[in-house]
Amino acid sequence: MIAILLILSVLIGVMFGKFFGNRQKFAKNLLILSAGFLITVCLNEIFPMIYHSGDSHIGMWVIGGVLLQMLLENMTKGFEHGHFHHHSEKDILPLALIIGMFIHAFIEGIPLADETEVFSSYLQGILVHNLPISFILGAFLFRNKKFSASSWLIIILFALASPFGMLAGNYMDLSYQPYALALVGGIFLHISSVIIFESNKNHNIDWGKIGLVILGIAAAMVAHLFHQH
Repeated sequence: MIAILLILSVLIGVMFGKFFGNRQKFAKNLLILSAGFLITVCLNEIFPMIYHSGDSHIGMWVIGGVLLQMLLENMTKGFEHGHFHHHSEKDILPLALIIGMFIHAFIEGIPLADETEVFSSYLQGILVHNLPISFILGAFLFRNKKFSASSWLIIILFALASPFGMLAGNYMDLSYQPYALALVGGIFLHISSVIIFESNKNHNIDWGKIGLVILGIAAAMVAHLFHQH
């Protein structure tokens, strides 16, 4: 069931991108909302879980996740937070970007290996995170309204990356799961903070952006409180 939800989140995002990809403001707003959701999931769910593991040095793995995401962004060029520069007019993404996105999603799937709840807060974070990324992916791949085999291959690979990570996690010793989760926490922290704290135009206060962040935080808090009960 979890794997199905992961795949659906990508496919739904891609379809929205295909049909509404010309609405760049919508994609940007979706990213900002998801950033508020993600950073709240980090602070309310991921960080308490990893520090409860008892390893006083596990914070280094969070820092490792931040650095790993910075390295991946050298490949993806910031695709995860809405930055993409068109390298060609063909409906083909650079290979490095595809590999970077796959690694990113694969790592996110590893902590789901021992997940017993279908709608855990961590899973919700990934699903919300997948939607804007997939929206941007669909908007680019289908910007000429074409259905090429290469486009669908990229989409399928990305949709299966997290389920593959979850499958790989099943073969890992459970004692390593907090470290995988700490890596993801660092990745989420970096992505959400970049989206939230990116400089606004002329450094003016963007009340709309603040409102979307608060909305994302509120949605994550509701999910957190519901999860507790």
